[in-house]
Amino acid sequence: MITFILNDAPYGNERPYNGLRLALSLAKSGEAVRVYLMADAVGCAVKDQNTPNGYYNIGRMIQSLHRRGCAVHT
Repeated sequence: MITFILNDAPYGNERPYNGLRLALSLAKSGEAVRVYLMADAVGCAVKDQNTPNGYYNIGRMIQSLHRRGCAVHT
């Protein structure tokens, strides 16, 4: 099992996006993945996010992890 701990806000820098992108890639390859959203990263799990121009929708990335059976904890 691979565990990710994200601390940064969903938008404003690329750290949450890169962490979730790596988690999704690993999940797609069959790895067991667990993600913890702490501090400002809890905002990544907000439903129906209004995504700023030029950013990926972090909420959709979280939903993709859920569909693949990955545990995402806030």
